[in-house]
Amino acid sequence: MSSLASRLIPPLLTVLGYRRHYISVQNTSKLVADRQLRPQPYGPPRRALKGVSITVDHDRGWPIYSVDPAETSPQQHIVYVHGGAWINQIAPQHWQLVAELSTATSSQILVPIYPLAPQGTAASVVPRIAELLRSLCEKHGANNVSVVGDSAGGQIALSAALLLRDEQVALAHTVLIAPALDLSLSNPEIDTVEPLDPWLARPGLHTAVDLWRDGLSLTNPIVSPLCGDLSGLGPLSVFVGTRDITNPDAKLLIAKARAAGVPTEFHEALNMVHVYPLLPIPEGRHARGRMAALLRGEPQAEATAERPKSIR
Repeated sequence: MSSLASRLIPPLLTVLGYRRHYISVQNTSKLVADRQLRPQPYGPPRRALKGVSITVDHDRGWPIYSVDPAETSPQQHIVYVHGGAWINQIAPQHWQLVAELSTATSSQILVPIYPLAPQGTAASVVPRIAELLRSLCEKHGANNVSVVGDSAGGQIALSAALLLRDEQVALAHTVLIAPALDLSLSNPEIDTVEPLDPWLARPGLHTAVDLWRDGLSLTNPIVSPLCGDLSGLGPLSVFVGTRDITNPDAKLLIAKARAAGVPTEFHEALNMVHVYPLLPIPEGRHARGRMAALLRGEPQAEATAERPKSIR
């Protein structure tokens, strides 16, 4: 049974008006214009994040933060790619997750602040993320390098992992939280889930997608990694709720990856909303614990969630 805290999340998101940003082309266009006029802050919260030290470097205009465990030397190296529909900046919840994973896994986590759409596009951002991962693999070995991404960041992370796979580089792990996978959003199963999602809606997301792909085909794996060949990827894990329009494509990804021989783990959480592992709820804490275990190198499990009979 879902926790009380998690049951309060959908009405809270509705009251706060999260979905209104994506309910229409006009609303999303207005949001993009506002982000252009008043850029959001991206630095870590002023309140110290527990157990980590943070530094920042700049590479060709990108701030790249390094989050390191304060008490131990890093054993693993992770790149975290934040979500936000390609038009919103990294949020405090992302920073909290990064700090928690860094301490729980004794890992250095690099957090690139990539340019948002329309300045940043799939063609310019995805190869830069792949380049960052490649440099870590060359320095530390691919078996010590993982990528984690949520929502739009999950799309970027998986697309970058596929670029590396094309170079015969398989990452230690790819962990995706409610990833955007097929940016056409044409899966008919989304019709059933969308009315239950208190956060995301397709009309506005199509607007954000068009800015992000900047003329690239929706079937290009740099845009829609679900359309790519998945064979040769390293271990893949996906966390997604059932009240999330990314859910149907997440299940397709897992099926396609397993058919391609990719080691997979799938966590489908009943009645959970978009990016639920970032939320301060019991289900989120459980998901974060499992992520940490995977990134520490603990063995993957078989499918860890059953298809619920109802998603009401």
